[in-house]
This record gives sequence, C-alpha cells and structure tokens, in this order.
Amino acid sequence: MSEAQRPGGLLYALGDLRPQIDPTAWIAPTAVLIGDVRIGPGANIWFNAVLRGDTNPVIVGARANVQDGTVVHVDHGDNPAIIGDDVTIGHSAIIHACKLENRAFIGMGATVMDGAVVEEGGLLGARGMLGPGKRIGRQELWAGAPARLIRVMNDAERARWDETVPHYLELTVHYAKALRPIA
Repeated sequence: MSEAQRPGGLLYALGDLRPQIDPTAWIAPTAVLIGDVRIGPGANIWFNAVLRGDTNPVIVGARANVQDGTVVHVDHGDNPAIIGDDVTIGHSAIIHACKLENRAFIGMGATVMDGAVVEEGGLLGARGMLGPGKRIGRQELWAGAPARLIRVMNDAERARWDETVPHYLELTVHYAKALRPIA
C-alpha cells in the first residue's frame, strides 16, 4: 500500500477487537475507529467521524462515504450497524445499531435509531429522525422528526442523489495526494 493510500485516522483496539480497513479505503486523520469496525473497498471516512464497534460490529460497505462529524455506534444483543455499498451519510448524522442498504442516503444531521432499516435507494432528509424499528422503503423519501414518508422517488430523482458517491471518491483521491499538516 502506498503512503497516499495508507489509512489515516485514530485507530484503537478494544481488547481483541481491532478495526479492519481495506487498503483502498481512505480515513481522514481525525476520524476515530474503535474496536470491531470493518471498512470496505473505496469507502471513505471523513474528519471527526467516530465509528465505535464495542459490543457489535460496525460494517461499512464499498465506496460508502461517512461524512464529517458523523457518529456510528452499535447496541448490545444482536444490534450491529451495517452500512451497505455506495451509501452516503451526510455531515453530523447519528447512525445507531441500524441497517442502511446499498445506495441509501442519509441527510446532514439526521438520526437513524436502533433496528431501523433504510432499504436500497431510500433517503432520509436532513435533520430527519427515523425511530427504532422503522423502515424506509426502496427509493422512498422520508423527512421530519419523527420522519414520515414524503413520496416514492422516480429513477431520475434518485439518480441525482447517486452523484454524491463518485464525487466523494474523487475527493478522496485529491485528499490522499494533497492533504498535509502545516503546523
């Protein structure tokens, strides 16, 4: 693995539990990964994100982006946090012991609680609050606190949100090459 691709961040083992990071993933220097955290190929974890896999795993799929200030945590029992492929999680979101299927989109400042599921292509709007055990269906747009169904998006609407994943992949290439401390 080249220096440009080397994972950054603050990585902590918790007993025998250690973060596992694919060599093609990018981790910002101030991101924190603790315990059983598994980062997939091309995934990118941004500044001040905290992923804590202490009692269950946090699994981040391929090309998913976990943006600045996001907290991802699990719960005891059988409650991991599973983030699928090509998922976008906006700045300062809270993802707690839930499942985000492939291509899910979580807006800035949104919260997804224990046992909730966002199905493939589902979208939770900024500052939305998806309560425990709730489910956003395929390509559904939900918003509000508590979140409620706004509408089912057509393919053209949903495609606009898919642009975020390649944008963040481009950003990771730029950051891997150009980011450096100055003091």
